[in-house]
Amino acid sequence: MSDGAPSAPFDASALPALRQRLDGWARELGFEALGVTDVDAGPHRDYLAQWLAQGHHGSMLWMERHEALRSDPTGLLPGTLRVISVRMNYRPRDDDPETVLADPRKAYIARYALGRDYHKVLRPRLARLAERIEREAGGQHRALTDSAPLLEKAYGEKAGLGWIGKNTLLLNREAGSWFLLGEILSTLPLPIDDPSTGDPCGTCSRCLSACPTDAFRGPRQLDARRCLAYQTIENKGPIPEALRRPLGNRIFGCDDCQLVCPFTKFSRPTEERDFAPRNDFDRGELLDFFRWDEATWSARTAGSPLRRPGFEGWQRNLAVALGNAPFDPAIVAALEERLETASPMVREHLTWALAEQAAKAP
Repeated sequence: MSDGAPSAPFDASALPALRQRLDGWARELGFEALGVTDVDAGPHRDYLAQWLAQGHHGSMLWMERHEALRSDPTGLLPGTLRVISVRMNYRPRDDDPETVLADPRKAYIARYALGRDYHKVLRPRLARLAERIEREAGGQHRALTDSAPLLEKAYGEKAGLGWIGKNTLLLNREAGSWFLLGEILSTLPLPIDDPSTGDPCGTCSRCLSACPTDAFRGPRQLDARRCLAYQTIENKGPIPEALRRPLGNRIFGCDDCQLVCPFTKFSRPTEERDFAPRNDFDRGELLDFFRWDEATWSARTAGSPLRRPGFEGWQRNLAVALGNAPFDPAIVAALEERLETASPMVREHLTWALAEQAAKAP
């Protein structure tokens, strides 16, 4: 990709043909779809400003620091004219998330995190696609996969990959929302695809009512501070007590608003082997995961998104989930054993979990 050197010359008359070839190149790299749009974020810029002003981002202060960049790709790559957006399915084959959620002794992990870290899967392929474009047509390019401040869903919608649903996720009629996004910033004036228009969600509000913590302030208005994905991944401190029982057995992320979406029934399982579940993450037992020491956790989560909250966050989340599980002397013993070595933050959650278990004892 470009290292900041001047753009190589290109033949503008060849760009429409190049755009057509991009779809095939993307599919060769495992992407299900590709779209191209301009750099104008439109109303999404104002929505972001309002969302931040309301404090709905919680402790994710980097959202504030890079607010201007998120809707101005030229700050990430000077001279950017186009955003090339791609999507890749991640739902594993033969997955049964509803059954796992319904079993309070099992650990529920957001389905995007069952296999290899998606950054490690998408970004190298986007870089290869960017390099191929430069070889064919010149220009400068930068590949992104949730790795730089950019309004990914907004540009994905503008590029025609779907529409932003009431659950704030990008939805597609053929894939639901079980896909990941990546982008390539380009200085080439490629032909632009038609954006997604209308609101296929219609009057449906299943996602809003299904949220276990009532995190939606309204359609397309998510208060991250009440979202279990934020609490179990991004929050580095205590989980608010009011949200602990609603957490249930979710130890990393939450998919409830996706699981009830009618469009998810149209999604196809991924063919990407890197997204296949590892270490029984798709249906493992809470107690088994909780018994891991830090060395075991570090080895089992290598190359996984599960590294993000750290071992302390992993213990904290599991402690709450074990408190929510049916009474079990084995759970009580495991929680008590960890009290001596746990950090003060984790210890507070262990104490809470032990009180919850005691309240359910026969």
